[in-house]
Amino acid sequence: MVLARVASIVLRVAELVFATIVAGINGDYLHQVRHTSSWSHGRFIYTEVVAGIAIFFSLIWLIPFSGTFVHWPVDILISFTWFAAFGLLVDYLGSSCGAVFDWNNVSILHGDQCGKWKAVIAFSFLSAICWLVSALVGLIWVHDRETRAYRRRTWRNRSYV
Repeated sequence: MVLARVASIVLRVAELVFATIVAGINGDYLHQVRHTSSWSHGRFIYTEVVAGIAIFFSLIWLIPFSGTFVHWPVDILISFTWFAAFGLLVDYLGSSCGAVFDWNNVSILHGDQCGKWKAVIAFSFLSAICWLVSALVGLIWVHDRETRAYRRRTWRNRSYV
């Protein structure tokens, strides 16, 4: 179970880092276009909200205690929201910046806007995968814990007749 705890902490740190990168790049873009209609930037606002929720929950669940493993349904839900954000951003980018998965111009600090969008897409996908793996670790931990508890109950209630 030590391995599950270490994996959980590593995954939570990765989730926090990826969500922070997405929130930073996406927030910078939203700041640049703040005087335009917000209806045309709905997918970016959605991605920013998902990143904020992911930052909040990864910070809270980064504290190592056994309760962090029982939140696997929320982990799956957040993973699905990240996959939705990923799909929305890929759909928005289309072919306007070249191939979506052509990473030649990706740079977090000094790239053009297309490169920044591709970085947001990449880190959104990585965050979705981390949340999904975190849910799987939690599910395995809960299943193993219930199996051990069941074995203990049946062993103590055994009849000696």
